[in-house]
Amino acid sequence: MNRHRWRDIRDALQQDIRDGVLEPGVKLPTEPRLAEIYGAGRHSVRRAVVELAKAGLLSVEQGRGTYVQARPLIRYSIGRRTRLHQNMDAEGVSISGSVTGAERLPATARVAQNLKIDEGADVIATSRITLGDGVPVSIGTIYHDASRFPDFPERRAELGSTTAVYASYGIEDYLRGSTEIHSRPARSDEARELHQHPDMPVLVVRAVDVDLETNPIAFSEVIWSAARVKFSISQETT
Repeated sequence: MNRHRWRDIRDALQQDIRDGVLEPGVKLPTEPRLAEIYGAGRHSVRRAVVELAKAGLLSVEQGRGTYVQARPLIRYSIGRRTRLHQNMDAEGVSISGSVTGAERLPATARVAQNLKIDEGADVIATSRITLGDGVPVSIGTIYHDASRFPDFPERRAELGSTTAVYASYGIEDYLRGSTEIHSRPARSDEARELHQHPDMPVLVVRAVDVDLETNPIAFSEVIWSAARVKFSISQETT
């Protein structure tokens, strides 16, 4: 048995994509059919597809199938002023999304440490799903000190953007205080919400935004689809 059969399948599919045999947006045959075509086991096919998705050549959408990537990965810049809408606009991506939950709850140790408040103090946790051109790209939760932003979800729904909400609280500008990024396997619920293959990884981004006096105003933990987004770290200083 060839334990590295997946590499042969990966290379064959990659060559067909580069030669234009498989054009952008084309749906690949099902996993069983690919296994039949290449005379290999389904595990080898699955591994090849996942590796090509990691490389940005395929888009694996749970419940819909696997497609040749129609466009490059979305480039998301992280710098002192990191703004979702600006990033998506720069890539020509139409952004949409919705709130999936909003609640007041006691701060965990991690949330409290990042917001510099007491553990157990009330925070407002707002969860959202973000779509780029109608496809899920991220899910996540942003936390605010309830004593400072008691009605953040309501204002966000009314004003339409986080920047506008902060301005309504008298915060005319804000900066990225810190960003941590790591990858891990997607949980089953994350893969389902992001419409991606369960074997595809996700990128976890934990960030703190601060006002111009460097006081924390938000802590967020966002799960991004590694198959659809890549991050660029900006060296901006202003």
